[in-house]
Amino acid sequence: QVQLVESGGGLVQAGESLRLSCAASGRTDGVYTMGWFRQAPGKEREFVAAIWSGGRTSYVDSVKGRFTISRDNAKNTVYLQMNSLELEDTAVYYCARRNSNSMWAYQDPAQYAYWGQGTQVTVSS
Repeated sequence: QVQLVESGGGLVQAGESLRLSCAASGRTDGVYTMGWFRQAPGKEREFVAAIWSGGRTSYVDSVKGRFTISRDNAKNTVYLQMNSLELEDTAVYYCARRNSNSMWAYQDPAQYAYWGQGTQVTVSS
């Protein structure tokens, strides 16, 4: 089993920054894709960013140039640096892990086997 715990959310003003962390424990050996998703009230869970074991990354268009996903394999931790936050970024952010390092359907939440409990990010004007 794998446990994921997010931290770093909070209330910020538009234009400010936050860094989310996702610490993994349990069966952390092997190669796999890590992702960040978010869900705003009344909306479906949305892909935000993914990082593969070799360091390749992908982002949803709305956060490109503002968000950066990274991973520290020695610490079993994935980060999401969020700069120039906008009101539309307000959501609960979830960390997730696949059981493979595949690039197939990586934006689909159903492809991720493990999820954290989520951390709230609220951006105010």
